[in-house]
Amino acid sequence: MTSQASASDRLTRQSRDYARIECAIRFVQANRHRQPELTEVAASVHLSLFHFQRLFSRWAGISPKRFLQFLTKEDAKRRLRESANVLEAALASGLSGPGRLHELLVECEAVTPGEVRRGGEGLDIRYGFHASPFGECLLASTPRGICALRFVAPAGRSAELDLVAGEWPKARWIRDPDRTGALASRAFTGLPHGGGPTRLHLRGTNFQIKVWEALLALPQGSVTTYSALARAIGHQGAARAVGSATGRNPIALLIPCHRVLRSAGEVTGYRWGGTRKQAILAWEAALAEDRAGGAAC
Repeated sequence: MTSQASASDRLTRQSRDYARIECAIRFVQANRHRQPELTEVAASVHLSLFHFQRLFSRWAGISPKRFLQFLTKEDAKRRLRESANVLEAALASGLSGPGRLHELLVECEAVTPGEVRRGGEGLDIRYGFHASPFGECLLASTPRGICALRFVAPAGRSAELDLVAGEWPKARWIRDPDRTGALASRAFTGLPHGGGPTRLHLRGTNFQIKVWEALLALPQGSVTTYSALARAIGHQGAARAVGSATGRNPIALLIPCHRVLRSAGEVTGYRWGGTRKQAILAWEAALAEDRAGGAAC
């Protein structure tokens, strides 16, 4: 219980930090052509340079200067070049069913056509709102696994819950933050909870689920393009359909649709906002770099 509480406290701090970091990223984006100094970026979020650096190191684990380098289009293109064959290799190794994220096994189970028709009738779905490193999120779970993980939009909690509930209109929705809080801690921190794999209960077409499963094979720190993803799953030329399936992903972060970029390295097309997508990608790049540095030592 103590480890669970400490993980929750950490997520709350990170969520609070993220609000300011998001504002800083927006400022950098708006002024990228003149490359503002860190003192100016810090002032834009009403912090001294010293406190701004502390905020970043607490949230991202690296300096703001290094973090902001990860946000550039040039860095995105470099990572695309380095990741060019990673997805194909991972899928060829049989990693598309279960994939690995945060060193946890992720397993998927699809909703059957009959269950889709019934709209969740007779199904209990537990949900809760929780802090995360990228702002508040809504997590919902059936007895068979997480069925939704969404970042709360500016419209607020009720609007976000209505969107999810609309996909399971006849289910019984039960607010249970204790249950879903344990799942959120595991999703965002890797905190063990009861052993076994992290299970996802997916509602989508066969094609959508095939795309989502393929995304699970893409390692943290790597990125791909819509056309490469289409090619990897055997649907050459279906980049637009892959993009649509990626945009319909119901489980943020765990199914890493944020790792799909346009071929020019542009970070666009994220249902929970382009700024959040940039933040997640840079955060993951920092983690991957830290792991690589540790391995080198």
